[in-house]
Amino acid sequence: MRLTILGGGGFRVPLVYGALLGDRAEGRVTRVVLHDLDAGRLSAVARVLAEQAAGDPDAPEVTVTTDLDEALRGADFVFSAIRVGGLEGRAADERVALAQGVLGQETVGAGGIAYGLRTVPVAVDIARRVARLAPDAWVINFTNPAGLVTEAMSRHLGDRVIGICDSPVGLGRRIARVLGAHPGEAWIDYVGLNHLGWVRGLRVAGRDELPRLLADPDLLGSFEEGRLFGPQWLRSLGAVPNEYLHYYYFNRETVRAYQRAEKTRGAFLRDQQAGFYEEMRRPDAAALTAWDRTRAEREATYMAENRDAAGAGEREDDDLSGGYEKVALALMRAIARDERTTLILNVRNRGTLSVLDAEAVIEVPCLVDANGAHPVTVDPLPGHATGLVCAVKAVEREVLSAAESGSRTTAVKAFALHPLVDSVNVAHALVDGYTAVHPGLAYLT
Repeated sequence: MRLTILGGGGFRVPLVYGALLGDRAEGRVTRVVLHDLDAGRLSAVARVLAEQAAGDPDAPEVTVTTDLDEALRGADFVFSAIRVGGLEGRAADERVALAQGVLGQETVGAGGIAYGLRTVPVAVDIARRVARLAPDAWVINFTNPAGLVTEAMSRHLGDRVIGICDSPVGLGRRIARVLGAHPGEAWIDYVGLNHLGWVRGLRVAGRDELPRLLADPDLLGSFEEGRLFGPQWLRSLGAVPNEYLHYYYFNRETVRAYQRAEKTRGAFLRDQQAGFYEEMRRPDAAALTAWDRTRAEREATYMAENRDAAGAGEREDDDLSGGYEKVALALMRAIARDERTTLILNVRNRGTLSVLDAEAVIEVPCLVDANGAHPVTVDPLPGHATGLVCAVKAVEREVLSAAESGSRTTAVKAFALHPLVDSVNVAHALVDGYTAVHPGLAYLT
């Protein structure tokens, strides 16, 4: 089976390859094609993968190419993990937003809209190429903003594109761990959009254990989201939010923390990863060792500003190992081998949430088999969550419309309607700021 990874020079690709190395079942991936626009980054990542596979005669074969059509032809699965504009673009997204006093995070608020506006046209082009060159392939989308990009691609690929994120998996794992349950034996009632969802129940042997967690302040304060949001707020909600909702519930504190930070997250990763890729230019560099060292630092500093604003302390060791690659492998195995499983995924709504139309991409538990991912029927969201989901989905739709039409006016509307952008004048200033620094937004007129 052939897997193509778009954004194959990206820093997290070795996580995916490491998961593939552990798969020995029949029908596993035997060939990996890495595609990237940057040949130097491709070479660096290929060196890491070669060291990962050292001594393993059955390791999947790795090839690299900068030709997108060549990468797609013959693919059974396509992992899309592109970053349009690179980490320099992410740093600019943060900088422009913070200059206007609003959040610049890459998937939430102004930064997420800017990232989406320059990513959607590229993702749509990829979707059209997949439909033409590899019509039987399944696309697994990692590219952020994951829900928005998945919805853009689904307009050309239908249900053959599925978005994934490790945030709900990590949240469910942490809750199960605190409650003394095995994550693999727990049903996680999780509903929302990507980076905008809530765990409303965690059932073990048919019993919902979440009320026990919410009733115990000590248990609530013993894991990351409990420290991040505070036990009192979680009890008020009657649910445990995805960590990204901290940007909404504690927006002022988070923006201040970002403004005080020596570097934004994007600027930190830009400089950190530049150091890694520069080190890989040395023929004698130990590629896997350098990658492991850089990855550990990356994971330890994840959402550091939010934890600082909340006084939540350092991340726990169990949360430093990533997880999205495990979701991707489980999804691919379920489809390729009909190994039926349940995963929290980004898929078309199909009536699952009655407040959204059928084509809206949402993030919910899905039953996965050889025919793809099928969203599970869920109870309606409470009013406060419904309002937020509908507002953000409306913004996503304006982003898609602006990307399709090239309308600057529609882009301004997308910014202005977002709950974390508090002024139409600020929305105009954001569009001016982003079009000035991003050549990829020159299509907005």
